[in-house]
This record gives sequence, C-alpha cells and structure tokens, in this order.
Amino acid sequence: MGPERSVSYISLFRFADAKDFVLIAAGTLGAVVNGLTFPAMLIIRGRMIDNFGTLPQDGAMSTKFSQDALLFVYIAIVAWIASYIEVSCWMFTGERQASRLRALYLRSVLRQNVSFLDNELSATYIVNCVSDDTLLVQEAISEKTGNFIRNVVQFVGGYLVGFTQSWKLAIAILPFTPLLILPGVFYGSAILKFENEKQATYSKAGNMAEQTIACIRTVYSLVAETKSLRAYSLALEETVASGLKQGLIKGLVLGSNGISFVLWAFMAWFGSVLVMHGEANGAEIITTGLALLNGGRALGFAMSNLGVFVEGRMAAWRMFHIIRRIPPIDVDKSDGKAMQSVQGHIRLEEVVYGYQTRADTPVLTSFTLDIPAGKTTALVGRSGSGKSTVISLLERFYDPSAGRILFDGVDIKELDLNWYRHQIGLVSQEPALFATTIRENILYGKEDASDDEVYRAAHTANAHSFIVRLPEGYDNLVGERGLKMSGGEKQRIALARAIIKEPRILLLDEPTSALDMKSETAVLAALEKARLGRTTLIVAHRISTIRNADAVAVLESGRIVETGRHEELMAVGKAYRALVSLETPRSALLGGEDAVHASPENAQSSHSAPIIAAQNGQDSVLYPSRRIRPSFFQLLSLATPEWKQGVLGLAGALGFGVVHPMYAFLLGCMVSVYYLNDHEEMRKRINLYCVIFPAMMAASFLVNLEQHCNLAAVGEHLSKRLREAMLAAILKFDVGWFDRDENSSSAVCTRLSYDANVIRALITDRISLLVQTGSAVIVSFTIGLVVNWRLGILMIGTQPLFVFCYYIKLVCLKGFTHKSAKAHTEASQLACEAISQHRTITAFCSQGRVLAMLQSRLDASVTDLKKRSHTAGLGLGVAHFVLYASWGLQFWYAGVLVSKRKISYQDVFKIFFVFLSTGRVVAEALGLTPDLAKGAASIDSVFGILCQKGKINANDPEATPPGKVTGEIEACNVFFAYPTRPDVVVLRGLNLHVPGGTSMALVGHSGSGKSTVVALIERFYDPLSGVVKIDGKDIKKLELYSLRRQIGLVSQEPCLFSATIHENIAYGRESECTEAEVIQASRIANAHNFISALPEGYKTHSGRKGIRLSGGQKQRIAIARAVLKSPQILLLDEATSALDLESEHLVQDALETMAGRTTLVIAHRLSTVRNCDCISVMHSGAVVEQGTHEELMSMSGTYFSLVHLQEAGCSGTKCS
Repeated sequence: MGPERSVSYISLFRFADAKDFVLIAAGTLGAVVNGLTFPAMLIIRGRMIDNFGTLPQDGAMSTKFSQDALLFVYIAIVAWIASYIEVSCWMFTGERQASRLRALYLRSVLRQNVSFLDNELSATYIVNCVSDDTLLVQEAISEKTGNFIRNVVQFVGGYLVGFTQSWKLAIAILPFTPLLILPGVFYGSAILKFENEKQATYSKAGNMAEQTIACIRTVYSLVAETKSLRAYSLALEETVASGLKQGLIKGLVLGSNGISFVLWAFMAWFGSVLVMHGEANGAEIITTGLALLNGGRALGFAMSNLGVFVEGRMAAWRMFHIIRRIPPIDVDKSDGKAMQSVQGHIRLEEVVYGYQTRADTPVLTSFTLDIPAGKTTALVGRSGSGKSTVISLLERFYDPSAGRILFDGVDIKELDLNWYRHQIGLVSQEPALFATTIRENILYGKEDASDDEVYRAAHTANAHSFIVRLPEGYDNLVGERGLKMSGGEKQRIALARAIIKEPRILLLDEPTSALDMKSETAVLAALEKARLGRTTLIVAHRISTIRNADAVAVLESGRIVETGRHEELMAVGKAYRALVSLETPRSALLGGEDAVHASPENAQSSHSAPIIAAQNGQDSVLYPSRRIRPSFFQLLSLATPEWKQGVLGLAGALGFGVVHPMYAFLLGCMVSVYYLNDHEEMRKRINLYCVIFPAMMAASFLVNLEQHCNLAAVGEHLSKRLREAMLAAILKFDVGWFDRDENSSSAVCTRLSYDANVIRALITDRISLLVQTGSAVIVSFTIGLVVNWRLGILMIGTQPLFVFCYYIKLVCLKGFTHKSAKAHTEASQLACEAISQHRTITAFCSQGRVLAMLQSRLDASVTDLKKRSHTAGLGLGVAHFVLYASWGLQFWYAGVLVSKRKISYQDVFKIFFVFLSTGRVVAEALGLTPDLAKGAASIDSVFGILCQKGKINANDPEATPPGKVTGEIEACNVFFAYPTRPDVVVLRGLNLHVPGGTSMALVGHSGSGKSTVVALIERFYDPLSGVVKIDGKDIKKLELYSLRRQIGLVSQEPCLFSATIHENIAYGRESECTEAEVIQASRIANAHNFISALPEGYKTHSGRKGIRLSGGQKQRIAIARAVLKSPQILLLDEATSALDLESEHLVQDALETMAGRTTLVIAHRLSTVRNCDCISVMHSGAVVEQGTHEELMSMSGTYFSLVHLQEAGCSGTKCS
C-alpha cells in the first residue's frame, strides 16, 4: 500500500463543508478565549499575593480583596461561555465530519473492483476502518483539537505574562522551555511506530475471530473451538509486546515532566537574587514562575495530543488510500456508451484469463463463445473448468488478460458500466441475501419497484406462496446472510430479485441447485417465460436442466471442446455424452435443503400451549431478561495473575499523587520567603528548596516509571485475557444465540475489538489517574485542615460543586456514548455485510441503496450528538465557572481572615497553592469522563457476554462421555421451533430411527424439516419436547464435545477458512495429522488431483471464505475435512450438490466404501440416496413414508409422486 503511513493533519479536514468551517471557526475562537482566561487569572492572583505580603492587615485589605475577587467572577463568566462554545462546536463538527467520512469510505470500498476486494481487503479490515479508524479520526478533529488550541494559547499567554512580570527571570528560564516540550514530541513520534505494529496484529487477530464466528456451525461440528482460540491467542501475543513498549515510553515521558521541579529550584535561586537586588518582588517572581511553567506544561499537554493526531493521521491514511484509489474497473466512470436499443448478442473472442492470485495458471485459454441474442446457451463441464469464470467476466467483475468481450458488437470496456450491469440479471449458486426483510432483498434488483412488481417477481420465482405463509409475510426478516431461510427459499428470493430487474441478459449459475423437484419444475417453467426475448446463459451440472437449451458448450480446462444442441452432442459428442452417461442412471429425486440453521417458516404454525411454554422457558435461560450488573472489582479479578504489577503500578500512582500537593506546599512556603527582610535568612531557605525540588524530581520520575510500566503489563495482559475469555465464552453459546440479528459476526467482532481496547485504556490510564487524584485530595485536605481549619473547610466545601459540574458532564456523555455506540455498531454491521456480499451489490448496482441505509443510521447519530454537544459544552462551561468563581470566593475569604488576624498570610499561601494544585489534578481526572463513560459501557458489554449462560452447557459436569458409539440414531416424538421464530413449529412429533452402521436418506420439500434434524443431532439446538438419542442415550446427557467428535458434517454451502488448503482439511482433526493423512482424505474426496495441479499444491491459500476456489473445489475440500475426522456418524446435507457429475460419481462411491458408519443423507439427487438402506420422506415436520427405494416406489405414495414429477420435469419441461 505504499511507504507512506500517515496523511498531513490539515488533510483530516478535507471533507468539512461550509457549516463545519463555521463550527471550526467558532470552536477555535472559544478555545482561544478559554486559553487566555488562565493567564488573566494569574495576573489577578499575583496582584492578590502581593497584597497579602505588602498591605496592612486591616479593613483596606478586605476591600481590596473584594474588588479583585469580583474580577475572578467576571473571568469565570467569560470562561463559561468560551468553554461552552469550544466543546459544543468541536464535538458537533467532529461527529459531522466522521459521519461523512464513514459514508464516503464505504462508498469508495463498494466502488472498488471485485479482484481488489477479494484479495486486498478483508471484512475485518473494513469494519475496523468504519468503527475504530473513524473514531480515531474523529478524536483528532474534535474536542482534542480544541484542547490543543486552548493549551497552545495558554502557553503563549503564560509566556507573555511572564515577560511582563519579570523579563529577566523569563529570559533566564526561556532556554529550558524545550525540556518541557520534548517529552511530548518524543512520545508522539514513538507511538507512531508502535501503533503500526498493533494495528497489524489486531487486524490479524480480528480476521481470525471474524471467520470463526461467521463459520460457527463448521467450528462446532469440527470441535475446533480450542484450535480457533489457540490461533487467536497467538495472534494477540504480539500486541502485548507492543503495549509493554508503549508503557515504558509513557513512564519515561511523564516521569521526565518532573524537570519542572528542577526549574523551580533554579527560579527560586535566581528570583531571590532579583528580589534581594530590588529588581522584582515576591509576587512577580511567583507569577512569572507559575506563568512560565504552567505555560510550558500547557504546551506539554498540547504536545501530548500529538499522539492522538498521529493516530488520527494514520487511521486517515488507511481510509484515504482506499478513497483515493481509482479502480481499473470503475463503476463511477461516466464516459462509457449507453446504447439506445439492445439486442443482447454476446461474443467472447480469444479470451485469456487467470486469477490475480494464480496469474501463471490461466483459467480460460483462447476462449471463444458466441451467445446469440434472445437464445439460451448452456455451459457444462467439470468443477474448475472455467464456467463460473465466464459469468464473472460477463458481469465484468474482471477484465480478460487478452481477447475481448462484445455486447451487440461493442467491447464491454467501452460501455458505461452501470448501464451495462443494469442489462444483466444474475443468480448465483450460493445466493447472497442481506440482513433485512424479504421485500427489501427483492428490491435490491429494482429500487423503485412497486409492491405489485415485487409480488409478480415472487410469483414468477415460485416464492410468493411460502412468503405469504410467514408470520410477517414480505416484511419477514431473513437474518444475517439469510440464515432464517432454507436453501431453497433463499434461492427463490434471489431469483425474484433477478427477475424484478427485467434484464436483457440472464446469467444463471446453478439457479435451481438448492430446490426440491416440485419447486425446481415450477421455477424452470417460470424462467422459461421470463427468458423469452432475453439472452440467457446457464451454468449447470445437471444435464436435465439444460437439455432444451438452444446451444450447449462443453468446457474442459478453460477451452470449449464441444458445442451444439443436446441432441446433436448426444449423437456426435464424446465429452458431453460422457457427462450425460454419468447422470442418466442417477435421476434426481427430490427434496430441498433447509440449511442446517434455517428456520423453515413455510411450515404451518402449531400453537400448542405446552410447546410454546417450553419455548418461553428456553428463551428465559438463553437470553436472560434481568440485566447483568457487573462491578469493577469483577473486572479486576480477571487481572489477578498480574496482581504484583498492579500493586506496584497503583503504588506508583499513589506516590505520584502525593508528589503534587507536597510540591505545591513547598511553593506556598517559598512565596513568603521572598517577603523576608533578612536576606541571609532568605538565602538560607532558598538553598534548602534548591535541594528539595531536584529530590522531588527524582521521586516523580521513579514513581511514574513504576506506575506506567507495571500498569501497561496489567492492561495489555488483561486486554488479551478479556478477548480470549470473550471469544471462549462466545464459542460456548448455542447456535440460537448467533441466529439473533444483534449477534452477527461483525457485531460480535466489533465488541471483541472495541470493548477490550477501551478497558485496557481504562486500566492503564484512567484508573491510575483516579488513584493519583484520590491520594492528592487526601493529602491536600489534610494539609488544609492542619494549617488553618477555617480556610481549609471553605476550600474543601467548594470542591463538591466543582465535582458536581463534571458529574453533569459525565451523565450526558454516558448517554451520548450508548446512543452513538449503537449507531456506530449498526454502521459497522452494515459495512461488514456489504463487503461480504460485495459481488451481489456490484452485480445489482446497489451501492446507492446500501449507502442510503448507512446514511440513515449516521444521520440519527449526528442529530443526537448535536443535542448532547450543547449539554456537554454547558456542563464543562459551568465547571470552569465554578472553578474560577470559587477561587475568587476563597481569595476574598482569605482576605477577611487575614484582616481579622485569624490566619497569617504565610499560611494562606500554603493552603492556596496546595488546593489550586489539587484542583488542577481533579480537573484533569474528571476531564476523562468521556473515557470513563465508554469504559462503563464496555464493562457492561464484556460481562454481558462473560456472565451469560446458554441453555446448552458444553461443559456440563453431569454429562457422561458417549464412549465408542455404534451410531444408532433415534428421534422420539420431537417438537422443535427455532428460537428466533418460536411461533413457527418446524418438527411436530418427529419419530425417526437409524440403526447403527446403516445409511438413511431424508427427502422432502424445502422447509419440511430435514436439515433441522441434522441440527438437532449435532445438538446445535435442543428440542422443545421429545428426545434425540445416540446409541439409546439422550444426547442432552452426553458430553457435548465428545459427541460431536463422533459426527462428521458436510453442508451444501461449505465454509472454508482463510488458510491454506492443507490447514483447511486439517481442521477436521483436533490432533496433529500427517501430510499423508491429508492426501489420503483428499483422494477419497476426489480433490487430490486438482490440488496437486495448483502451483503451490496443498500450500495454496484458499482466500477469504474460499473465494479463490470454485464451488465444487470448496465442497470437495469440505468432504476431505469430514473424512479426515473419521467419524462414526456421517451427516451429508446436500454434500455433493455443488460437484460436477464425474466428481459426484467418484465421491459418492468413496463415501459408500466408508463401511461401518451411520450415514444420514439429505439430497434431491437419486445418486446420493437410491442405494441407501432406508429412505424417509418428510412432510410438515414429520416422517410420512419410509422404506427402501423399491419399497417406496411400490407404495405409489408421496415418494412415487415426487419421483414421477421429477422424471416428468426432466423429460418434458423446458429447463432453463
């Protein structure tokens, strides 16, 4: 991505509009005025100090102090107004710009070409950018900027005051000013390096977590929880090392700030010389010293924000380089042609193409194909022969390396890309649905379609009948990636989405592979009508679905070896005839696939009271209604392994808290020295202070180093432990938890990342500062009461007012945190879903729809923050007013006490400096209220996961190991409804018996409950009533992990991990496996040959979700993974549906040779069920027929009807 790792600071504001610039100008003015109030306060305070030392202690002193105290009130009012303007304006503009950046970033991501998104960006990376990186940018352009300006102005104002009070002392101190600044600058540059390291490691760990959650059913079925956790933990180890380095740097930097103590020693000596020579008085020396050191410290605080600015600039670079990137295939490019009339003639001429990751291995070689307008052309061939690549090239997901593709005689590169894609309707083998309603999913095909158009499209796709039976009809939510729909239902919704587009070209990539025979027949007939007058290209494995195509092209190794109509190829073709011969004796049967986790909503509802009551009980356990109230001590209990470092760190914080009031006490003592008439005594006392101040500097350095090094160790290890504990807890939840919309993979990963980071910062920075503040308050209160209880009580009494004002700010910011966090989380979820489904979004030109959904979420956040920024500004303004006004009150009262001789002016100085110093420390601590609010919310979120108990206890101490099972499966009177659809009962009194070592097939229409049976056997869910048994034992009483080790599962939509092929296959074995074992499993799955042909063989990376492999290749790897597990029970849920006929034939034969295992098959191809020992026909959640193929055919019942329907469909229906 280039050598540059950050952008210029000014570039962060590149997306500000006119309103933002007005807010920035107003916020800057407020910060400037706010920064000037402190130097002004120093001038008045200096004058009052001089009055104490010089005026007679009578009524005149009281009058003078009353006048000066009133000036404090005036400045307090100015500070109030300025603080309000500063905070409210910077907060509001920061949120506005960050919202705009989020939308623009996602827009730019969706603009990128498919190859770039497949190979360069992960969903986790994009979610991190939308959630974490935009927050970093937002921090750099909001309150922190106002804080920086205010501190810089305070620095300049302080030095101006210093030079006007005592220019000689100011000049003497000026050369030492860099010592106050350099630590902050060094910290800013050092954090750049460590932040780069941490970003890379966090991204790696986040990817692992995201793919684990996204493939949770695969992880559970493979009992790979420990393996996933181990990989996640190893990725996090690197972040700990980086965090420890940051702690060391922080300790060194903050410890070196004690250099100001040494400067006070120098100023004390030099000031005494000026006083003794009559060139200054004590007030001028103290005011100059305070102005210069506070000014220098203010600059140091300003420089400390450089770390925030650096992080923001780095985060902006990660986002801007995507925003700036112009893809080679650019959907925003508007100089292409748009034809007035379209015929639909497509021609591929001498096309050569190889995927970017395997450019040296062409997928298509000199590929030429003519697709006449209005005709149907079919592509057939083995998996990996290049069929789906042709679809991708026609959609212009990629451009060919050589050759060209013509659309009505025009090279598609010359056409307007948006216009061109609007001419195409795509239905893929693995339908991609979005986590919204069915209606909204169909409208992705045509945004402005009417309800009538939606209904017609659903009718055409044979989807309307099952949709209207759902509880909410077309407004029914489909869940993340369509998890609440069965495979057949998802495919029909995808078909409706393509049909509503009314395209000139239909691209159908296995469009009916997931449908039962009844639905397939209806859909094929519907597609036959839909493609009239349209150019249609079909990719299919089943010859029966394309036998009536106008032309069939047979592909082998990226070339067309035969073309012609079905009859012509049967007469003269060899390759085609070989494919047909594989299918002919294996006529498809029926069935459909209701995904393992699907909730078949098209089943009729049963509302029996006992069942619903049972379900309600289940929900109360799985999703407790009582809100968990975690304590901070529960959080600290997780840090017990580092308790020694924690104690040392807090001791360092305690020590540093004591340093400040003691340092202020010494300053107060020193002030009165300048008013001594005995110069020798003055010199003696000043020399003593010149020794004490450097000693305090050494102490300050050591306690800071002790504090930050040790607490960094606690924070980093706690963060790592929290992430591990959260993921470990999540991996114990049953599948029903993941079915809920709020627990999508993106939302869970965001919580893993964000919450752990906030808590780490809370432990390492915020808590230590609170301890410092507590010790400083105790020491200062003690000093105040001991020195003079009257003035001490007043100053202590004004502190609660100050704290209360910051509490107001805490309350409003905590509310803001919850609301904005919810909006930001929703935005992150949408971004994750968008990148996961980017091919569908690209194909349907739906970028605008996705961005509109994102903008609606962000607009709500901006509106809410506008109100809360006013509240926060008022809260901070009131706090500053109370601070400065209380100073006026305290000085006035001190004057009264001195005039009445109730206190000496020397004691006034001591108490004032102690409490003023403590007030500043309290202000800094309470200034962290936004971070404390975030920390409280994150602790709630973390313990919401750690303390949650699911219904299925994977570590049930009363469970017994199943031992060596024979594989007998039994379901007795089982009722079941999915947790997300408790009112839709899927299984109704299911009774099923599979003897050990035998094979049984489950067949039936989509939604009949077949895959639900598989889910219950894997114990992804528990039934509402009834019992599922293995070897006669209730599986609820069996040790869960041991049970799943005995079961191998292969689903229709295989889930591969972002790893090598070898690693993906090895996931099937908990223990280490040899290369020979992996190869043997691959041979059984008919995968070894294609794997060996790859340039890197078994070391080839599969890409995110296996994107670099074809559907058939992914399926064979998944089968090899299950074979390697060597299970006693094999569950095959459409295991061979994605394979070409030759591969299916070989794999099926291999699976049949795995004798001695119990096999449960869900399929709609006869090749996978005809030779089963028993076939069970399911309807509406119950078994209605059972027997061998021959027995069922002789019954002339449901099975016979379905087979007859299938045979009629294959011979008589024009199959698209």
